Amino acid sequence: MDAPAEVMNLFAMVREQLARGTWALLNDDVELANKVVAGDDAIDEGCAAAERRIWDELEVAGGVNRTLVSLLFLVSELERSADLATHIAERAVAGLGRDMSPVSRGIVQRMFEVATDMWGRAAEMLGGSPVVEDLHETDEELDILRDRLMNEVTIGQMEPRIVSQVTLLARFYERLGDHAVNISRRLAEVP
Repeated sequence: MDAPAEVMNLFAMVREQLARGTWALLNDDVELANKVVAGDDAIDEGCAAAERRIWDELEVAGGVNRTLVSLLFLVSELERSADLATHIAERAVAGLGRDMSPVSRGIVQRMFEVATDMWGRAAEMLGGSPVVEDLHETDEELDILRDRLMNEVTIGQMEPRIVSQVTLLARFYERLGDHAVNISRRLAEVP
């Protein structure tokens, strides 16, 4: 498959960002790390431009139904999100909840509420309803809650094995929010 030059360039940019980010991490290079973080916007813009070009080429090639193709893209987001929910349930099976501190349990409860609200609003968009507020703002709350949970596990009295699992929980909920944002963004682009 011959990928457009823009797509190949994006692969190179991501690979370079990974290399630079790893170097910055391992060598405590804060300046380089900030440049890598700032470079993410260029990659996001490049992805959006490449996607627009691919859509344009598909339309010229044969009148592609954008709605159906967009829904096809959503399937992978849904699959990854279901995996995250499974990972959460696996921790429940292992009894993680009873070993968590009351504060961490409360934070996880709130993360659940925020994530499920985001998913509900994304689902409403699938039904044709416009999003009342940008899900990026709500996703920020998940990021704040993740930070609070990380603070709780570092100052709390939980065992290291519990701390590692609670840390993963925080990441799972954060990713669920990210997937909801991605889905809502894609649905907003469907004509």
